[in-house]
Amino acid sequence: MAAIPPICDFGRKAPHFTLPGTDGRSHSLQQLGGRNGTLIAFICNHCPYVKSVIGRLVRDAADLSLLGINTVAINSNDAAQYPEDGFAEMQAFAAAHHLPFPYLHDETQAVARAYDAVCTPDFFGFNAQLELQYRGRLDASRKDLVPDARRDLYEAMKQVAETGHGPREQVASMGCSIKWRAA
Repeated sequence: MAAIPPICDFGRKAPHFTLPGTDGRSHSLQQLGGRNGTLIAFICNHCPYVKSVIGRLVRDAADLSLLGINTVAINSNDAAQYPEDGFAEMQAFAAAHHLPFPYLHDETQAVARAYDAVCTPDFFGFNAQLELQYRGRLDASRKDLVPDARRDLYEAMKQVAETGHGPREQVASMGCSIKWRAA
C-alpha cells in the first residue's frame, strides 16, 4: 500500500543512532554526518518504489558527496514478515546496486520511529547542524520513470549545502509503507 509522509518539519534535530551496516561495521550518525549536510534515506529491498529510484539515488548520493553531503540508507522493515528485507538480503542488495553509502539495519525499528519515517523511500535532508531542511521526493518519477524529471532531492540538498536551508516548497515522497512489527 502506498504511503505519503508529512511535509518537512524545518529545524527538527536529527535523532542520533548507531546501527549495524551491510559492511559488517556499526555506524553512528556522528560518524556519518557530512560537512555541509546529511541525507538519510529510509529504503528497503523489495519495495517497487525503491527499486524504481535506487539507480538515481546512487547517482544523486555520488553527486551530493562532491558538495559535502553524506548519504546513509536505513532499512527498518520487519524482516520476519518480509524475509526479502532481511540482513543477508540487504547485503546482496547493497552489492548488486553498488551502494556508495552505508546501508544500515534498524532491526528494532526504533530509529524509524524516532524519525517518524512513513514509507520507503522516505528522505530526510539535514544541514550541517543536523537540522531538517528537506523531506520530499527524489523526483517526479515515483514508480514509473519520468524522462528528464527535475532532480528535486539533489537540487534541494545542493541548496542546503550552499545556504544551510532547504526550499520552502517541497513535494512529499511516496512509497510502500514501513512494514511495522505487530505490537
